[in-house]
Amino acid sequence: MKNISIWISAMRLRTLPLSVSGIILASCLAEYNGFFEWKICVLAILTTLSFQILSNLANDYGDGIKGTDNNERIGPERAIQSGKISAESMFNGIKFCVLISIILATLLVFTSFRARNFFLALLFFVLGTVSIIAAMKYTIGSNAYGYRGFGDIFVFIFFGLLSVIGGYVLFAKQLDHVVILPAITIGLLSTAVLNLNNMRDVESDKKSNKITLAIKLGERNMKIYHFSLIISAILISGLFGLFYFTSIYNLIFMIMYFPLVVHLIKVKKNKNLKLLDPELKKVALSTFFLAILMGLGHLL
Repeated sequence: MKNISIWISAMRLRTLPLSVSGIILASCLAEYNGFFEWKICVLAILTTLSFQILSNLANDYGDGIKGTDNNERIGPERAIQSGKISAESMFNGIKFCVLISIILATLLVFTSFRARNFFLALLFFVLGTVSIIAAMKYTIGSNAYGYRGFGDIFVFIFFGLLSVIGGYVLFAKQLDHVVILPAITIGLLSTAVLNLNNMRDVESDKKSNKITLAIKLGERNMKIYHFSLIISAILISGLFGLFYFTSIYNLIFMIMYFPLVVHLIKVKKNKNLKLLDPELKKVALSTFFLAILMGLGHLL
């Protein structure tokens, strides 16, 4: 039982709500346009969760063997860092998670497209493969893109564009303009979560030679960048509410602007980046609930 709890901890369950935000939003938009199917929704969520868990295990392994996770790290203690899971066991866990991800992604594509949309099915098989590779290459390998400042781009694409737009296409088998602004919104906020994480870890990452975008920008510019991500997300989601307005209920998601603004005030006043750790959960949950409210509001 103790071993199971260690693996559950390594999966970092607190990161999972953010990962499914885009799928939930896409599902609501699909329901509004008459394309929603429960089987596709459930499989899309399970597949996304498997990708996120794979990424979390791979990050634990990659940062662990590189020595990036050490006593100076601010966030929750990682499994390899603590010695609770060996590098070999973690690598075997990653291989098992890859297998689960492949099975779920295959079931999802088959359920969504079958033989009627061969080229879309082929496209999503490729996207699934790329997603699995990207989940592992963030910290694993000598050319890990998370160590070269490219993590923000990948998060924006996979958590925003691919999650919302790709999720919608799984239902609708077509691309509709209604998903564009929501996809950008979730992508920007998800990138803000990563940037906040990198801001918190900037000193320990420097010592471990993990060159994130936050390090490249420097303390002043990383905060400006953080503000630009969240303010842009607020403005773009506001445009979505304006362009697709049919009822005052459509704008219910705007209540999530308040915790985001409070967060920005705390970041502005912050003098010690290490103290930003509690803000991570707040921004991630704000993004999750904004996605839900944006989707439900569109249905009302």
